[in-house]
Amino acid sequence: MSNSVDESFRREYATNVHIAYQRQGTKLRETVRTQNSVKGSSTVFQKVGKGTASVKARHGMIPTMNVAHESVECFLKDFYAGDWVDKLDQIKSGTDEMKVQANAGAYALGRKTDDLILAEMGKTTTVTPTTSGGLTKAKVLEAFELLGEADVPDDGERYAVVGWKQWSELLDIPEFANADYVGADQLPWKSTQAKTWLGTLWFPHTGLQVDGSGNRHCHWYHKTAIGHAIGSDVASDITWHGDRASHFINNYMSQGTVLIDANGVVTIPCAES
Repeated sequence: MSNSVDESFRREYATNVHIAYQRQGTKLRETVRTQNSVKGSSTVFQKVGKGTASVKARHGMIPTMNVAHESVECFLKDFYAGDWVDKLDQIKSGTDEMKVQANAGAYALGRKTDDLILAEMGKTTTVTPTTSGGLTKAKVLEAFELLGEADVPDDGERYAVVGWKQWSELLDIPEFANADYVGADQLPWKSTQAKTWLGTLWFPHTGLQVDGSGNRHCHWYHKTAIGHAIGSDVASDITWHGDRASHFINNYMSQGTVLIDANGVVTIPCAES
């Protein structure tokens, strides 16, 4: 048998982990501002303020805008998802145990990525005035107004993440679900549970925080409001341990998140019961 067989196996496994992570492991990574290949233990995201146009006197100096620049530091953390795979268990189980481990590791790291992002969203101080009750049209419009008043760009990069109960409540709002309002091509049950409404991509997620009052914190946000830094993308390491007659499968990543602009995230508390 060729000595390169083991290396081929390792590369195939690592590829499967990466694909599974990208496909199903994380839902939020592509909806936030991302900085790849970070060197060191932290990185900086730049936050730029608003400029103001002014008039000038004839032959006078042009007033400068003095646009404010603020640096927001994002610290990286290391995460691991490892487990053992017994050599003989692979024969007895009747399943592709390596594929099972690849998916399990990728999903675990994907959930951690989303947890990091959601934790930063939860730091915003912009909350809808109505905090009681479920997700209603009135509450949605409150959040819509808050984003507009904060001059959050309506440029196709707005996202709204809600719990599954809130997703069901949205389906009871005709303006959200009825083809007469949104068009047949925007119906939420077409191929996947996500759809565009009010210039925003809405989708359900199981990882949203529930506070002590039983309210699930849904978030409506702009992509640039949250920073996601990647020092090491999802990777894998497989080692054979003869004393255990097992492979140790280790998946790992180094990532971090930070709230860049609190005005770009609106939290919508919604009762779960």
